[in-house]
Amino acid sequence: MSFNMNRINPNQTQVFFHDGRFETLTNEELEEFLLHMGISEINLSIEQDVTD
Repeated sequence: MSFNMNRINPNQTQVFFHDGRFETLTNEELEEFLLHMGISEINLSIEQDVTD
């Protein structure tokens, strides 16, 4: 699954999926999402382009 992430404020990140969906996640939700995706650590200070 491919997605892009964009930090929109210190407590929220938008995750844009390549199929057109997007979600706005809190820091806690983002951590859970990344663990579910098998990504344990990521630098969120810049926009990330992640492909699984």
